[in-house]
Amino acid sequence: MKKLLVFLILGLCINLNTYSTYHSETGNDILIDDGPYIFNVNNELLVKWVENNSVREEFVTADNFAGIKRKFKLLFNYDDLNQNYHSKPDFKQCYTGVDSMGIITDIHGEYKTYLNLLKAMGIIDRSLNWKFGRGHLVVIGDTFDRGDMVTEVFWHLFGLEKQAANAGGQVHMLLGNHEFLVLNKNLNYISDKYKSVEIITKMHYYDLYSTSSVLGKWLRSKPVIITINNILFVHAGISMEMVQRHLTIDQINRKFAGSIARDDPGLIFSDEEVDFLYKNKGPIWYRGYFNDSHFYETRLDSILDFYQKEHIVIGHTPNEGIISLFNTKILGTDTGIMYKQPDEMLMYKNGYFYKVSLKGTRIKLQ
Repeated sequence: MKKLLVFLILGLCINLNTYSTYHSETGNDILIDDGPYIFNVNNELLVKWVENNSVREEFVTADNFAGIKRKFKLLFNYDDLNQNYHSKPDFKQCYTGVDSMGIITDIHGEYKTYLNLLKAMGIIDRSLNWKFGRGHLVVIGDTFDRGDMVTEVFWHLFGLEKQAANAGGQVHMLLGNHEFLVLNKNLNYISDKYKSVEIITKMHYYDLYSTSSVLGKWLRSKPVIITINNILFVHAGISMEMVQRHLTIDQINRKFAGSIARDDPGLIFSDEEVDFLYKNKGPIWYRGYFNDSHFYETRLDSILDFYQKEHIVIGHTPNEGIISLFNTKILGTDTGIMYKQPDEMLMYKNGYFYKVSLKGTRIKLQ
């Protein structure tokens, strides 16, 4: 009996010490909720989440998914989880005949602002479901990092993608530099909340997006560049150096997809072309349209001619609102959502571009 009592006291001390250590590292009495994260484990689906600083998990089946769907307010069905593992990337993503588009970028975990903008644009309804019909929503990268509700944004887009397809529309999720940072195990920009999640789950943040996870697999199928009608969409921009290398959209998307195909980035930068694409003249880091005083319209015309497009829509470089350069040949859509600047989205309607405010006000861009 005495030995049992000693063991109980020791166990209590260990638990209290662990609890104390957790609080000293994560910041006093902050309660963390996060997830879900869904993984393929030996051909079974396992869901993990953080609830009140504790890790919870259970296997997902067709029978219990309805409860999981309600709990996390998911917009998709059980079969979508398994189909995700069989999807293959389309490296040359080219779409035509699209009349209506909503464009947003650099969400950085600002879930509430993201939802409010989509509502203002008429893309989702009050229940957060797709209401944009045959329209297209384009997200130009950088959903990861900085903010505290990255998981919520990803799951909403994952579900919205299914709903849009069923309605004849489409959601395009492009990858930006912060997606590649996390998937290549660079966690310099994750928020304090996700640092706490690492401690609670005893997992690196990037392992929550491994190739065995639903979201990790989904993200690795996404492109860096797409075209819709006469418009090229890319996170940061297209440099003259990319044109001089004669890099096609298909080649660029394949190179980036190959660099994150596995959980171990390994020696990806031993490929000279990949190394170039990841640097400041590549499509996920380039800022030349805004900070290169020698970037003239003639250079832009050469880029547009090479890709046979008339407009380039980008994010990455924050401005005070959506801006148009060279008569809408370049449209900068990073309005600094993470810096709490005035929130706007870009709209395309029947050949014209508009900036749309949270109040729904539209201003035509020239």
